Amino acid sequence: MPTECRTESFDFGTVEGRTVEAAFDAGLVTSDAGALLLKATDRAIGLIGRFAGCFHDERRAELIEHEVATLVGQRVFAIALGYEDLNDHDELRHDPLMAVLAGKLTPKREHCAPVAGKSTLNRLELSKLEPTRYHKVSHNPVAIKNLLIDVFLESRARPPRQIVLDLDATDDPLHGEQEGRFFHGYYDCYCYLPLYVFCGRHLLLAKLRRADIDAAAGVVEEIARLVARIRARWPNTSILLRADADFARDALMAWCEATDVEFVLGLGRNERLIAEIAPELERAAAASARGRPRRYFKSFMWRTRRTWSRSRRVVAKVEWTKGEANPRFVVTSLTRRQLDLFADRTSAATMRANQLRLWFYSMAYVLLCALRRIGLHDTDLADATCGTIRLKLLKIGALVRISVRRIRIAMASACPAAQIWGIAARRLSLAALARASPA
Repeated sequence: MPTECRTESFDFGTVEGRTVEAAFDAGLVTSDAGALLLKATDRAIGLIGRFAGCFHDERRAELIEHEVATLVGQRVFAIALGYEDLNDHDELRHDPLMAVLAGKLTPKREHCAPVAGKSTLNRLELSKLEPTRYHKVSHNPVAIKNLLIDVFLESRARPPRQIVLDLDATDDPLHGEQEGRFFHGYYDCYCYLPLYVFCGRHLLLAKLRRADIDAAAGVVEEIARLVARIRARWPNTSILLRADADFARDALMAWCEATDVEFVLGLGRNERLIAEIAPELERAAAASARGRPRRYFKSFMWRTRRTWSRSRRVVAKVEWTKGEANPRFVVTSLTRRQLDLFADRTSAATMRANQLRLWFYSMAYVLLCALRRIGLHDTDLADATCGTIRLKLLKIGALVRISVRRIRIAMASACPAAQIWGIAARRLSLAALARASPA
């Protein structure tokens, strides 16, 4: 594949009488050779092909340069590599490794690059729910949301005894005039308020929402959909819902109680709750004054004056830190016998296009998590963040040699993560073989 090389040379003085020069003239060289692990991960879980299957393409095949599967793969792989801006693709489209990841080395037209630039990818992200004259690629939101759950369900060889679903709403700051922008006083900025649901590190839901709503708005409908799909595959798995005080709403708790879903939800403190734990606070203050800080727990039945339809179990954690009381409360459906399960929580222009962009980011996250789960367990990077995985395993310089029979990617010999990289590559290859020929 042809490439344009910059021939300007840069002078960096001399070393032992030798002139030090640098130029961008090495030809087919990539700084992302380690991303071959991403391609191997995709082969192991079949993510990109299924994600591309959530799009419908009514373009005339003989007139297009880039198929939807190529575009989708290019965008997801690039995000996983840290290239979040679409403008990056005007250079990435000439990167030999990106062409390998996308599975397209040779352009159909003389003046095109093997993979797409920013304008083509932008049109993909602006796709509508139904094809139009000017947007012939559309996407299916329901299929995309179901894909996130299916990848999670496939990650377990057998149904678990219990799973914990963590809900979270956080700010997505905006810096333009996007549809649905709203100034949120708590976050002190214009933002969206997306809803996320995780099970451990698995992302099950990423829903973009306006910020002028309650954090728990629409959560019952989304959780009902998730639980129904999970129980269709794992009917005997118990489900525990966990979230902070923003989600302690009667509608959600009543739905959980009616559908046999357990919950542990944060509860904002108030005068009535503080009064319930007054003796424990006094004991904690006394212990702290003697230099022996203590933590106390109390369980009691409680109900709000107007918003809850019934009394529910509340568990208080009472402690005295830095000279003042620091009580915490949760409301839960768990009985006293079950409370050992409790753990402290650490706690585009259109909405449609931004939701699709959020799903692209979600798929990149799913891909990296699958790489960690399948390829890096029992290694030093078993608990590494996505950023650390990217830095140590994906950002590897390499010389790319393309011949008639093979594509040879010669990575830097001094790469400090070469051993772990090789372990991950072998494990992912075995996982891909297992997926291709299921027992």
